[in-house]
Amino acid sequence: MNETNRQKKIASLLQEDLAQELQNLLRESGQTGIIISVSKVHVTVDLSLAKVYVSIFPADKGKSFTKELNLVKSQIKHRISQLTRHQLRKMPDLVFYLDDSIEYIEQINKALKGTDNPITNPELLNKRKKS
Repeated sequence: MNETNRQKKIASLLQEDLAQELQNLLRESGQTGIIISVSKVHVTVDLSLAKVYVSIFPADKGKSFTKELNLVKSQIKHRISQLTRHQLRKMPDLVFYLDDSIEYIEQINKALKGTDNPITNPELLNKRKKS
């Protein structure tokens, strides 16, 4: 799926503004000990929808926090549209997704460092079926 330059520019603009706005929302709500980052934004071809992937630390708060973001996405959209009113004619709808790639990488690192190392213990790997 190739993105047009327009899609890339809008995604980049939204990623930057959303990261700032989500940090502000965390601060305003008084939630401490949570780090949120916008890892990527994909904008549809018709520019009507922006899929926003967020990484949340600590990871155990990720699913509930993403659900919370989707509940207040209309307010977030309004705040972002105020910031981008000179760059965008129409603000795309926002849908938030949890980006758990950092957690996945962490699991791989733990497996490689611990006793669950498939390199040193090949028994952990599933045996291949011969065709």
